[in-house]
Amino acid sequence: MSKIPAFGLGTFRLQDQVVIDSVRNGLELGYRSLDTAQIYGNEAEVGAAIAASGVRREDLFLTTKIWVDNYHPEKLVPSLKASLAKLRTGYVDLTLIHWPAPGNGVAVETFMGALADAKAQGLTRQIGISNFNIELTRQAIAAVGKEAIATNQIELSPYLQNRTLVAFLQSEGIHVTSYMTLAYGKVLSDPVIGAIAQRLNASPAQVVLAWALQLGYSVIPSSTKRENLAGNLLAQTLRLNAEDMAQIAALERNGREVDPAGLAPMWD
Repeated sequence: MSKIPAFGLGTFRLQDQVVIDSVRNGLELGYRSLDTAQIYGNEAEVGAAIAASGVRREDLFLTTKIWVDNYHPEKLVPSLKASLAKLRTGYVDLTLIHWPAPGNGVAVETFMGALADAKAQGLTRQIGISNFNIELTRQAIAAVGKEAIATNQIELSPYLQNRTLVAFLQSEGIHVTSYMTLAYGKVLSDPVIGAIAQRLNASPAQVVLAWALQLGYSVIPSSTKRENLAGNLLAQTLRLNAEDMAQIAALERNGREVDPAGLAPMWD
């Protein structure tokens, strides 16, 4: 697989047997795109669940993310090789720089060059960025070229629509991946979302995920419940009309959930 799948399974905050069960259930239900990261501390469990599933490696799309401690060129490739060993695979489909961490002493051009080197070595099929603002994305483009950057994975929900950044990424041909699409579940009790869900005989989560998919974003929701994993998949066939989309567009409130000091950039 080369193109980034529109629908994936996230594993953020899932540990030990919980993540094994989530990945196993997801794979049984038909998920084929899995998102993890070095800092999640669950790559080995994700790898174990994949191995036990019997799903062929070539049918999967695996994403991991390089943690800040490993941005130095002497560390990045070895850290990715360690991730591959945990995931029990010879390559991942996509590797992202997890946070720009502007003050950590490794320049964007340096870590992007190291990431491009990992791709050249065949350790990852595609490379990209996560949590980058416009200025830092420009620096990443200057380092490796925009065609080399498969996606910018950003927090994006009905409460944080990131329109300025999204417009820039789309103008550069860089795919948008939305994480925290449900805003830690906060949008699920929104009356606007609820009314749309009721009319469409769908769940609030399905409505929100369908909204993001219709805007052209990839989504990677996570769940520990099999019924929610199954329900989320149904968002792919849900169609919102123009009025629905406009109502959700009006929910913007700059509702950022994740903004770690020292890791996050100055947001656009």
